Amino acid sequence: MPCLTNIGTLVTCPPEGGQGDLGAVRGAAMVWEGDTITWLGPRADLPREADQREGASGNGPSYDCGGRLVIPGLVDCHTHLAFGGWRADEFAARSAGTGYPEIAARGGGIASTVRATRAMSRQELADRAGGFLQGMVRLGITAVECKSGYGLSVEHELRTLRAYRDLSGSGAPRLVPTCLAGHMVPAEYAGDRQGYIRLVTEEILPAVAREGLASFCDAFLEPGPGLDAAETTAVLEAGHRHGMVAKLHADQLTDGGGARLAASLGAISADHLERVSDEGIEAMAEAGTIAVVLPIAGVYLNCPPPPVRRMVEAGVQVAVATDFNPGSAPSYHLPLALTLACVKMGMSPAEAVRGATTVAARACGLEEVSGSLAPGRPADFAVIDAPDVDSWLYHFKEGTCAATVIGGVTVAGQLPGSQ
Repeated sequence: MPCLTNIGTLVTCPPEGGQGDLGAVRGAAMVWEGDTITWLGPRADLPREADQREGASGNGPSYDCGGRLVIPGLVDCHTHLAFGGWRADEFAARSAGTGYPEIAARGGGIASTVRATRAMSRQELADRAGGFLQGMVRLGITAVECKSGYGLSVEHELRTLRAYRDLSGSGAPRLVPTCLAGHMVPAEYAGDRQGYIRLVTEEILPAVAREGLASFCDAFLEPGPGLDAAETTAVLEAGHRHGMVAKLHADQLTDGGGARLAASLGAISADHLERVSDEGIEAMAEAGTIAVVLPIAGVYLNCPPPPVRRMVEAGVQVAVATDFNPGSAPSYHLPLALTLACVKMGMSPAEAVRGATTVAARACGLEEVSGSLAPGRPADFAVIDAPDVDSWLYHFKEGTCAATVIGGVTVAGQLPGSQ
């Protein structure tokens, strides 16, 4: 049984805790066998059979953490992982004051990524997304929600979701696929919006369900670049009929009632929420809908931050994710998103870390296998080169993740201090 000792702070994130409850244990140790944690707690209480000190009768390798921080593997619960191309030209244009409507009118925005993604093969999509996943693992990320939404046809939505299936079980993070065919109305349906909604509800979603390619159904509620409320409702209700749980891009650019709609449809999460209303927050709290905040997108789009403190005070669970995509959040650096959540959104480091572990796991249906550390749970964890979460998120720098372990197997870096 491998044993990790001399842990400066062990963050367990118990499932029953509040937004800032890390379940932190100082001077800790942790033991696992195969892919499962068998014991964790104060180093002084380490069972003799797992102890590797001189004269003890341990039966597995022991690692000295050197006072470092150990956290549950991070969960990125909102990404657009597979896509073609980049949009650096739009970044430069926005920096010079050009608005999204003008960029879209030039053929940019989501539509440009749709064209680039449709031009890629399934293998090319899988290879590119797999490269991103390797980078994520090196940051301590052990689970990733991954959306389609840049295909917007039966052929191309299935191609993206099949690429995700190809990547599953490859030693990379645990993947949770989401069908985002309701991302926007593609150019070929510009004069027939209802025709596209019928395509999604009557052809794309049934095809996705037949192959079991997605756990969730998502839509972008934003009249103009996305869908309106009636179109969004039709898509999410169709997803529900085919066994997919609803998610929703909500209240990002305008208060379109997205949070209220998400709550009324039983969505597991409403994401973005920069312009959410008090009524929307109340509806989410009552329905148990998780708020997913996306700080990197907020910085790139120069948006006001969502009212996280009001959400927490109302009893809404808040997850933190990257929104990794080529337009508004071209970074999968979840630790950066955590630091920005503290600086821009008023979250404490403890609240942010729990938001990217326990709460994020709930937001993508992984609460039984990810987001918390306890005996009997999978050994998914990261060793961070910092003494505690405050120091980690305060001193932002590269290379802070010393090792990432998924299912008891070290998949990035190496466990420190082999004895």
